[in-house]
Amino acid sequence: QVQLVESGGGLVQAGGSLRLSCAASGRTFSRYVMGWFRQAPGKEREFVAAISPSGTITSYADSVTGRFTISRENAKDTVSLQMNSLKPEDTAVYYCANSRRSPRRWSDGYEYDDWGQGTQVTVSS
Repeated sequence: QVQLVESGGGLVQAGGSLRLSCAASGRTFSRYVMGWFRQAPGKEREFVAAISPSGTITSYADSVTGRFTISRENAKDTVSLQMNSLKPEDTAVYYCANSRRSPRRWSDGYEYDDWGQGTQVTVSS
């Protein structure tokens, strides 16, 4: 099992930026697809972004494309989510997750095995 710890959430005004980080334990971090998901109050969890083990392939939800960037540093066992041009509708608890398999659909939360505790992002209008 991999332990994941998110950080970097907070309160920001619309149009601002935040950078989320996720630190992972375990020696095989570089083998895993890593993803970011979010869940707003009263809504279902939704996919935000994912990145391949090598970091060369990324995938984004349509709602964040062009504003968010996912990246990873395998030497440091971390994955990050740079969020720019934030909107009030980005307000949610953000979770990082890893898949200890070869997921067919990176956007499907059921393809992921381990989850962090989440970090709150609040965007004020």
